[in-house]
Amino acid sequence: MFTNEQLAQHIINQFGDTVGDFDDPYDLLTFSTSRERIVSVISYLQNDPTLQVNFLTDITAVHYPDSPGKEYCVVYHMHSFVHNFRLRIKVFLTADDLHIPTMVPLFASANWMERETFDYFGILFDGHPDLRRILNMEEMDYHPMRKEYPLEDATREDKIDALFGR
Repeated sequence: MFTNEQLAQHIINQFGDTVGDFDDPYDLLTFSTSRERIVSVISYLQNDPTLQVNFLTDITAVHYPDSPGKEYCVVYHMHSFVHNFRLRIKVFLTADDLHIPTMVPLFASANWMERETFDYFGILFDGHPDLRRILNMEEMDYHPMRKEYPLEDATREDKIDALFGR
């Protein structure tokens, strides 16, 4: 069994300063890397005989519109069934360059996860075999999970603010 400190040190020993921002919220080791290094980091975690991170749990994204230069974050959740630990890896992207390499060659399950992330956030997974919408209509010209739209319909007249705690 590994502690988060041991895992972090193992990863730092392999990748040096190309990984960083280590944290462990809720005992989930979390760190960041670059788009250029994400394939090598995940490939290493998967193939390292010591770690054996053999399951890609999820790929998703987060939109941070108020963070210049880091407006989008692609998040990978991984699990080692052998040693029973989880990892979260973040890659930050700028709003004008939403490209990141696909993980489909490493994990076949990444196919649908990347399609969903593209569908909802507009992240472009370079090298993906079939990057198209998976849940929304192809005709949609926007990505609904982006924080680009008002939370409420300003034209509604049927709501009473007092009922909403205002």
